[in-house]
Amino acid sequence: MPELAEPDKDALNAMNRAGMPEPEPTSRQPSGLRRGRGAVTNPAVRFESSVVSPFDDGWDTMNGEIEELPKLATTLIKDATKSVIAYNASPDLGFDRAVNPYRGCEHGCVYCYARPTHAYLGYSLGLDFETKLIFKPEVGTLLEKELRKPSYVPRVMALGSNTDPYQPVERTLKLTRTVLEVLDKFNHPVGIVTKSAGVLRDLDILSSMAKRSLVRVYLSVTTLDPRLARVMEPRAATPARRLHAIEELTRAGVPAGILTAPMIPGLNDAEMEKLLEAGARAGARHASFILLRLPHELREIFEAWLNEHFPDRAKHVLNLIRDTRAGALNDSRFGHRFSGQGPYADLLSRRFARAVRQWGLDEARQGLDCSQFAVPGQLQAKQDVQMSLF
Repeated sequence: MPELAEPDKDALNAMNRAGMPEPEPTSRQPSGLRRGRGAVTNPAVRFESSVVSPFDDGWDTMNGEIEELPKLATTLIKDATKSVIAYNASPDLGFDRAVNPYRGCEHGCVYCYARPTHAYLGYSLGLDFETKLIFKPEVGTLLEKELRKPSYVPRVMALGSNTDPYQPVERTLKLTRTVLEVLDKFNHPVGIVTKSAGVLRDLDILSSMAKRSLVRVYLSVTTLDPRLARVMEPRAATPARRLHAIEELTRAGVPAGILTAPMIPGLNDAEMEKLLEAGARAGARHASFILLRLPHELREIFEAWLNEHFPDRAKHVLNLIRDTRAGALNDSRFGHRFSGQGPYADLLSRRFARAVRQWGLDEARQGLDCSQFAVPGQLQAKQDVQMSLF
């Protein structure tokens, strides 16, 4: 719940002597709801030593002033990084490397576990995460340089592991397409996760790579209710568009799956079976799910959002989350953070397993082929040297 302001004691005494009623306490943090954005707050960066917080003057003017502010625009900031492949050793993940053309995400999904990473850049994980996007203009050149290293050993590359590779800005920057062009040239396998039908813009590359067992795409679908989707994921594609993307990918021969993540107890988890059915009918042959994660300040972001949009059930939802996280709102331990624990989490896992069997989403996945990886030009150069011996 929002922290309440403490009234001025001298002012209260004067009002009582005059026979005036005491004022109702006012919120220190009025709603920061902005049109087209997900988060309703912009908390301070956790690494900063000082914090500046808005405070209402008692006349309830802040909400009105916020409503009058212009629509928040998206700011693009160049990333000067010299490397683009991020490696990890997490036992919870099915990949050990990833490329992210963007940091921050315009989709504005309020629950996004990647939000806290914006703090490492000096930005808030709230509205800053949605409006201050870091992009890597040289991502293709840098990726090719790393793949050409003699020491490089190919394994499946993840695309979209941190922020969505097909968020709206991709329409103009086309950095994700550049990454795919490089991976295609090197015969390098890739796994993609997205909430956008924009993945269909690269169907020409994806279908070509699919013929060589080099690609798999997962569409994340969290609800079939467009109204709930608009509130949870304000700038992501509608649920119908995501299911349509699965259909088109499948029709083009690109292996597609459905990711029902995150499942939020008391909010969208009742839809799990219907989501999996819809995905299967669209052509998905594989499925996965993840329980809501709330690392670091994301707990504050999510709670403020719940109180803004679902005040009648906010307390219930938070209590259910605690039931799956041993009384806390987050559990960062490997082996637990994606699935939770306790009766509620166990029931969710059993429901998922049953629905997956029912809708044929448990087919054995064919592994992507790493054996075809080759540095362009090297094979031909080797053949030319051999021929010169004659």
